[in-house]
Amino acid sequence: MLSSPASVASTAHAPSVRIVDGIAEAVDAVAEVAAPTHRFLRRQWFAAAIDSYGGTARTMVVERDGRPVVALPLIGLGPSLLGLRQVPGCYWPFRSGPVAQGAQAADFAALLGGIRREARGFRLGPIYDGDPLLEGLQAVAATTGWRVLPRFIADSYLLDMAASQAEGVWPRNSTLRKNRFNEKHLAAHGTPDWSFLSGRDWTSDAFDALATVEDASWIADRTDGSDAKFTAGGHGSFWRKAAQDPIIADMLWAAVLRMDGQPAAFSFDLNAGTLKYAIANSYDARFAKHSPGRLLYYRNLVRALEDGMTRVDWGAGDSGYKRIIGANRGPAIRDWLFLPPGLPALVGRLVAGRWAGSGHAIAPDGEPPAA
Repeated sequence: MLSSPASVASTAHAPSVRIVDGIAEAVDAVAEVAAPTHRFLRRQWFAAAIDSYGGTARTMVVERDGRPVVALPLIGLGPSLLGLRQVPGCYWPFRSGPVAQGAQAADFAALLGGIRREARGFRLGPIYDGDPLLEGLQAVAATTGWRVLPRFIADSYLLDMAASQAEGVWPRNSTLRKNRFNEKHLAAHGTPDWSFLSGRDWTSDAFDALATVEDASWIADRTDGSDAKFTAGGHGSFWRKAAQDPIIADMLWAAVLRMDGQPAAFSFDLNAGTLKYAIANSYDARFAKHSPGRLLYYRNLVRALEDGMTRVDWGAGDSGYKRIIGANRGPAIRDWLFLPPGLPALVGRLVAGRWAGSGHAIAPDGEPPAA
């Protein structure tokens, strides 16, 4: 019996899910057609996380008409007997997976169906409110019996440079005068050199220079150093491995200040289309009096404007200097547990309060958020 034209069309567009051991090559194919803000979520991004932090990955690949539209690597979470999974990632609070622009509800339904065959639930996050993967999964979960549990991590902060410029001069003339004053006094301690790194500049020596700054910063004096971004005892392995992908390396960006040829400060970002993710800033404590970090990131932002970038995502934490620059509170960053129908969803109902309580308190309007 022949299928009707309508049923043939329906079958042709019905998504399917396949499960691939390791990080599937399809991750890159989906990242290339994802939103510009998410195109760094490439195969090497997840591979770098697993190499640096551990785990064994399997990738959920959703395909429609023979093309991958969602690709989500997952690794184990907690004791294996629990059967839970999570998205691998670095310390940076943005653990998502690539989703093709134009992905449909059926694609996310197929993804949840594949995960349900593999696990008793999964953690997605920390992730921003409004993330394409999160929104797609939430919409399907709400109608299919999945229980979705959030916990608040922090608020993000966004600087709209284009809007600030449209309202008047930005940076303000008073800011530029203060910066010139500090630059003059900074020069009394040596010869300053300002430079930018990206793409093929990401050599081992380049990462070592950033680590040198962190070793001379407040991080080394006041903490155990585990949160440092580029040292061997921090997250240096992740960024070195991620930069092995030339496409990711082209997105990675640093402004660097050297004094008499020695690294003294850096501002490290990931440039995604017209959006700049400000990931880390640090400076040698010997020059703290003359605000080298401030001088550097203002130079960095002016350069970003010249390069056609319009917004800066400052992430979470330390809202004080971000507000001074002109940033405003952006989307919240949360952790989510997705638990399928049946016993996992029932257990989720019982532990929802404990899960939410393990996060941070939501900051009231006008107050700085929890770090």
